[in-house]
Amino acid sequence: MESVEFRIVEQELGVGVLSTVVPHLNGVPLPDLIRTVELPSARREGQPDLAGSYAGLPQDEVRWPSRHYLGDPVLSWFGDGDTVLLGCRCGDWGCWPFTATVTVVQDTVVWSNYRTGHRPWDYRDLRDFAFQRGQYEHALRVTAR
Repeated sequence: MESVEFRIVEQELGVGVLSTVVPHLNGVPLPDLIRTVELPSARREGQPDLAGSYAGLPQDEVRWPSRHYLGDPVLSWFGDGDTVLLGCRCGDWGCWPFTATVTVVQDTVVWSNYRTGHRPWDYRDLRDFAFQRGQYEHALRVTAR
């Protein structure tokens, strides 16, 4: 199983400095993990800077006790149960959303079926991530005020 942290990060975005929630998997920021998978597609489009160009989500919308990261999304791009995990660096999460299906079962939380809202990029190289539910929920509780 993977380890997850939901870190509150002050980020300079197009609308100013905002407090955001950025998931870290096994100590690595999620945008960095995504960048390696997106880079081939972004290069083919002649826009390598697009790869991994995500920001965290506004903490006021997704921090605990929100169930956003527990399969009850507050922010959804496709409207089919997807959960937005990251948004755009401009400060508007819908400008460049990165989504996944978040499945919660008895003792496990799984992220799968990754998509971005504006490109048909291939995320097969970004494997599903499974988390021990207790550790995952503890990481979410840390974001509470």
